[in-house]
Amino acid sequence: MKHLIIDKTMKEIWPDTRVGCLQYRVKVEKKNEELWKYLKKDIFKKTRDAIFDNGINEIPNVKESRAAYKAFGKDPSRYRVSSEALIRRIGQGKGLYEVNTVVDVNNLISIESGFSVGSYDVSQISEELVFRIGQKGETYKGIGKDEIKIEALPVLADKDGAIGSSTSDSERAMITEDVTEVLTLIYSFSGNDGLEKALKYGRKYLEEYAGAQNLESRIVE
Repeated sequence: MKHLIIDKTMKEIWPDTRVGCLQYRVKVEKKNEELWKYLKKDIFKKTRDAIFDNGINEIPNVKESRAAYKAFGKDPSRYRVSSEALIRRIGQGKGLYEVNTVVDVNNLISIESGFSVGSYDVSQISEELVFRIGQKGETYKGIGKDEIKIEALPVLADKDGAIGSSTSDSERAMITEDVTEVLTLIYSFSGNDGLEKALKYGRKYLEEYAGAQNLESRIVE
């Protein structure tokens, strides 16, 4: 499994920062019908109920992520954590984009947990990774987007620079149907046991809906 550390400065600003890691072999497919039945029948309703009960900004793990963004110096209403953006789409009745089996499971884990989740092509990233705060003037080309300003955002990086963030990932290690090994990261800024739970059902979903094999998991603190 890739070696990941959390930057000391990030931990000093937000001590509850942790990352759940799942690395596995996979054959990426275009779509899993059973996954989409589960999303539409159960998860979308559950999410709308959570919005009704709490309001989006108060949903567990979204709330803590927003607070962490403020502490890092980023406006969480302008640069939303990806889980909040997905939950807002469902609340607005827009549903989700169909991408591929790995990314679709990503979104399922993120919506159910309230945590941002990112998946990366193992062949396109270095062995040593760091989760840190984006540096002044730092940018990258987002997936399906122009250059994203990642200064003050929570950022995943290797020796060649930033790869992704808990808001939007870069194109460099994006998941396509050609990818054979994936690193999925669950970004947590909460002090509860939600990350342990998300790692457990995340593993189940990846094996059931994406066909993940030889899956390894751990939590970095």
